[in-house]
Amino acid sequence: MNPNELLRIVDTIHRDKNIDKEIVFQGIETALVSAMKKRFGDENPIFVSIDRMTGEITASYNGMAIPPAEIAERIGAQTAKQVMIQKIREAECDKIYRQYYDQMDQLVTGTVHRCDGGMALITLPNLEAVLPKTEQIRGEMLRVGDRIRATIAEVRKQGSRVKVTLSRIRPIFVSRLFEQEIPEINEGVIEVRSVSRKPGVRTKIAVWSADQRVDCVGACVGVRGNRIRNIVDELAGERIDIIRWTDDMMEMIPNALQPAEIEEVILCSMLGRAIVLVNEKNLSLAIGRHGQNVHLASKLCGWDIEIMTQEELQSQLERAVNALCTIEGVTPELADLLVGEGFMSYDDLSIIEPDDLVRMSGLSEAEVDAIIEEAERRADEQEQQTISEKEEL
Repeated sequence: MNPNELLRIVDTIHRDKNIDKEIVFQGIETALVSAMKKRFGDENPIFVSIDRMTGEITASYNGMAIPPAEIAERIGAQTAKQVMIQKIREAECDKIYRQYYDQMDQLVTGTVHRCDGGMALITLPNLEAVLPKTEQIRGEMLRVGDRIRATIAEVRKQGSRVKVTLSRIRPIFVSRLFEQEIPEINEGVIEVRSVSRKPGVRTKIAVWSADQRVDCVGACVGVRGNRIRNIVDELAGERIDIIRWTDDMMEMIPNALQPAEIEEVILCSMLGRAIVLVNEKNLSLAIGRHGQNVHLASKLCGWDIEIMTQEELQSQLERAVNALCTIEGVTPELADLLVGEGFMSYDDLSIIEPDDLVRMSGLSEAEVDAIIEEAERRADEQEQQTISEKEEL
């Protein structure tokens, strides 16, 4: 192989494929070694090196130098070419893989190339990505030629190809849209603290600003709602509730449950549960259609939120105290303490930390273990009973 021609080939591949020259040289060296093994055998080590400046090839077999003329004579040109092409493809694959893996969860824009059985193929730079039906917003109709935005959900190698899976349903997609559409978020003036979402239906997003002079909610909405409108359009009309984040859950939870009006929030920190009291008028509004509002608020705040009226709470408290008192070792006083911390059922009590129950009750570890074991047994019985009743229906 002519040294000048070799250098020209390396330079052409480097420019056309945007692959580092060193990777190309290493690929050619590997190809030459593979080709020489077919001639010399692989019982003894074969060494091949290409001078990066001159293109000269030096080779040795079992420590003995092979003259350049013999290299050219003994190497199968077709074998070397095939191995070289394979190595270049592998290098190209690695480059594309790293490019998209580094963009995991980031926003990309592509064009719908083809729709097949609900799945859409999206043209991105260097490859065609997949947007599965399960990662599309419910009800949206994609057409060939549409430009869409999505986040990269998965990147993996399939042989010599790279498969990129996109998503438009994950909460991170909404976060990235806010970053792109709201300059204050992109600049770090406003932060997205939490997102909960039911794709195609509703999203709750909590934002926060360290600068008290900045209205984080107003900035996200924009003048006459122009900023949020762009995001809603991208999400096929999905409703978006923008909430001001606060670390104080006594304030944050009512904010997250808007537009319902809340009477009181009771935090049960040991269980990570919040009991929210509302009047009858706001009960269905707080819960939302199919429990949607309370479910999204729970995910947004990171607390298990239960909505009930004052009357429902009193009724549950009485039932819970009476039920817990039937467990041997649980006194009325201890039952009141447990219920006050949110342990309203056998199932709740079965997951209490033994050390916490020792501290609350003053009982021994053995007595506490017996109480927890009995609570777990009764919880299992109730679960089996519920399953049996459903099967009978």
